[in-house]
Amino acid sequence: MKAADHTSRRRSREAALQMLYQLEIGRTSAQEAIVTYWPAHDADDDVSEPLREFANALVRGTISRLAEVDAIITAHAQNWRIERMVVIDRIVLRLAIYELLAELDTPARVVINEGIELARTYSGEEAVPFVNGVLDSVRKELKRE
Repeated sequence: MKAADHTSRRRSREAALQMLYQLEIGRTSAQEAIVTYWPAHDADDDVSEPLREFANALVRGTISRLAEVDAIITAHAQNWRIERMVVIDRIVLRLAIYELLAELDTPARVVINEGIELARTYSGEEAVPFVNGVLDSVRKELKRE
């Protein structure tokens, strides 16, 4: 993957995170979040159509497998109830775990690094060890490299 592709996919993941946040806070549907997100970001965003579709697929997939993903988080986030987690940390974990489960062409280390960077950017440095620990534990259970 070229560096430009890596940066573009990062933007897609950021967009997916923002849409999932909108879903969590605004209690909207995945389709509503997708439909309202892109027009609001057209002026300042140069994300190509394939990368928008990647972001949309991450949102739809995360929501469609939410119960499964939340069960995985619960099993790997020792001493943390999912509803007590910081909202952004919970969404970063959901997004990354869905990607570990469904995007088998993306190396696990890339998914984990992207999750860490999203946590660092949107939550803060204190979230990094927590997100890293949970995602690495999930990676080991899934036997992903």
